[in-house]
Amino acid sequence: MPDTFKLDLTHRPRRLRRTPSLRRMVEETVLRPADFIAPLFVVDGRPAPDEIKSMPGVFRFNITDLVRECRALRRLGVPAVALFPKLDPRLKDEEGTQALNEDALVLRAVRAVKKAVPELTVLTDVALDPYTSHGHDGVLTAAGDDVENDRTVGLLAKMAVLQARAGVDLVAPSDMMDGRVGAIRQALDAAGFTGTGIMAYSAKFNSAYYGPFRDAVGSAQAAGTRLLSKATYQLNPANRREAIAEALLDEAEGADILMVKPAGLYLDIIRDVREATRKPVAAYQISGEYAQICAAARLGWLDLARCRHESLLAIKRAGADMILTYFAKDMAAALR
Repeated sequence: MPDTFKLDLTHRPRRLRRTPSLRRMVEETVLRPADFIAPLFVVDGRPAPDEIKSMPGVFRFNITDLVRECRALRRLGVPAVALFPKLDPRLKDEEGTQALNEDALVLRAVRAVKKAVPELTVLTDVALDPYTSHGHDGVLTAAGDDVENDRTVGLLAKMAVLQARAGVDLVAPSDMMDGRVGAIRQALDAAGFTGTGIMAYSAKFNSAYYGPFRDAVGSAQAAGTRLLSKATYQLNPANRREAIAEALLDEAEGADILMVKPAGLYLDIIRDVREATRKPVAAYQISGEYAQICAAARLGWLDLARCRHESLLAIKRAGADMILTYFAKDMAAALR
């Protein structure tokens, strides 16, 4: 005997989920290639791209191959890249002096990319960890037990001016020193680079998920461990209000874009920052987030294509206007 039970419902939300075209019509959050910024790693002189073992599908490029990768990204509609250098360990020292070398690797990379793909937006990291023998983001105190804030900021301001002179569109201080955004803005303006923007790593947390990135730039090797603690300058993962305070300080000091890092574990912070500011908000889907999705997919436990899409959709839905992600190239290709 057939079941004739029928609900007397006026509202049936499933009506708008019935067909693919209906679902597309009411879709609230849509990913586009233009949403992505591709982080890229550059090295000196390697004959071919060098895959990073802890980040499958991510490579260190020499400058020639970097330019080729940037052209490919631009053709796919990705509007921006963020460049990170991996130095020869012999060039590193306690003070990170190579960061102020006017012919530093990252500056040569910037000049090459801007010459070859001038329409591509180029970001550069402003921090000392790729350059220091201890792996910290700044110079250490005399006791060697902490990063010296103000002296580090002075170096970062000089570093930002060199990057602006090389042609970057946005400098991106990732160090989490107090007052660095204001000092960098002042230094850029004084040097005539009023048009160079600042994407501030405003709420960068002391996360356990940075290990693969530290392998990629060699800061883990320099420090002798990927477990290096940066708790005296990066944010406590437990603190939500402090993250908003940091973001608003960066805005007041002249940041053009505010960033939350990591992204996937801090969707609440992305939403809080989005509601606290009128500035554009960036989020960085970091190396550990990327690596765990890839690892689970390789084991057959997750669907890679669906998981990368869902993870990025969640970040945009939370309020990010742009996303730094190692999935940028593959996602842009899939979306096109």
